[in-house]
Amino acid sequence: MKILSIQSAVAYGHVGNSAAVFPLQRIGVEVLPVYTVNFSNHTGYGSWRGPLISPGDVRDVITGIEERGVFGDIDVILSGYQGSEGIAEVILDTVQRVKSANPAAIYACDPVMGNATSGCFVAPAIPVLLREQVVPAADIITPNQFELGFLTGTEPAGLASTLASADAARSLGPSTVLVTSVERPDRPEDTIEMLAVTADGAWMAQTPRLPMKANGSGDVTAALFTAHFTDSADAADALARTVSSVFDLLKNTYDAGARELQLVESQEFYAHPRMQFEVTRVR
Repeated sequence: MKILSIQSAVAYGHVGNSAAVFPLQRIGVEVLPVYTVNFSNHTGYGSWRGPLISPGDVRDVITGIEERGVFGDIDVILSGYQGSEGIAEVILDTVQRVKSANPAAIYACDPVMGNATSGCFVAPAIPVLLREQVVPAADIITPNQFELGFLTGTEPAGLASTLASADAARSLGPSTVLVTSVERPDRPEDTIEMLAVTADGAWMAQTPRLPMKANGSGDVTAALFTAHFTDSADAADALARTVSSVFDLLKNTYDAGARELQLVESQEFYAHPRMQFEVTRVR
């Protein structure tokens, strides 16, 4: 499998491509990383150094890849945080060009906007652009519950409303929706859930909720689920593998008392997920 991953990069820590590439490689995926920024560290620290990469330069890198004749071999285009409207245009153009070369290729979009705690942390134009142009072009999307609500104009809370919101998101264009952090009011205390919805059904997995903030964990989640689901076309199995790997990554990070993901130290959990969490069909 080959994945063209268009995301940010940092030298210190693990977000964007700096979070997604290694886990994908560890499970045997060939990754072509294209960077949209090259920062010293993620912006959660409040200060950072390094350049935003202009949309024109990102486009040039992608064109150079195309000139090597490999677009026909790309199975997935993966995108995450989109720092500017211009990057979205480049991504959408790339999706069209790759799919022209390989009609079986899919586009997986992590529609990064914010979360229920922090609210939106992207430029005001980005959420609207994602909802109206980017998400309709995607085959897979991986929003959190907050992002799902914005995309669909709904208020997902309980299971029924979250399923309805996922269906509303699917009606925009994507065939598969992974809701990466479901917090139902009636869930057991100190747990969190992940929900996968396709045309064939819906599946949920529940894990303990660790008392930590983990920048980049959503990028790992989107990458692993996309790869597993593309490989197997089995949403329940892809969900089980992803939840298992990401939980153990987070547990390792929490136990280490680290602010940055213990990405390399947790590599065996990507290659050999423990499959310790039950996946339940909910529809």
